[in-house]
Amino acid sequence: MFTDNFFKKVENKTNINKNTIMDLANKLQNNNMKDEKTIREVIRNISDLTGKEVSKEKEEKIVNAILKDKVPNNVEKMF
Repeated sequence: MFTDNFFKKVENKTNINKNTIMDLANKLQNNNMKDEKTIREVIRNISDLTGKEVSKEKEEKIVNAILKDKVPNNVEKMF
């Protein structure tokens, strides 16, 4: 699905390695992406990993976008 090149791009931009990304992906896969609690937990995990604070307002926007299926289909293009 994702190439090593994709993971290298993400790691260069975020300093998060492939294993950490895969762990988060597995967590999402094993939980319901329509579960607001899981989505918020993942947002906070990513915020902690990247050292970038996510405001409550931005968190709400992200959660609502995911719950309403407004997330781009091709995430790789974002990087």
